[in-house]
Amino acid sequence: MSIELEEAQIMFKLARKVKWGASYDRDEYFKRFQYLDEAIKDLQKKDWIIIHKKPKFIAFSLNPKYKMEIIEFVKRQMPELPQGWEK
Repeated sequence: MSIELEEAQIMFKLARKVKWGASYDRDEYFKRFQYLDEAIKDLQKKDWIIIHKKPKFIAFSLNPKYKMEIIEFVKRQMPELPQGWEK
């Protein structure tokens, strides 16, 4: 599996759960991803993901400022997704 595909899967999971901006999901829900740390660092460099550091956990959300770019990236990496998932 490529790192780009894993990045797309992480962002798809957040987008599907409507985790944009201040709404976030804890890092414990992403343990299945093999390259999680590397993917998160890359997405943070692009400013596509926001890391929320809380006293007892770390959480992730998508940056709403880059919503169109994120959706296009996920569509390119995961063309098998059904139409309308990005709403």
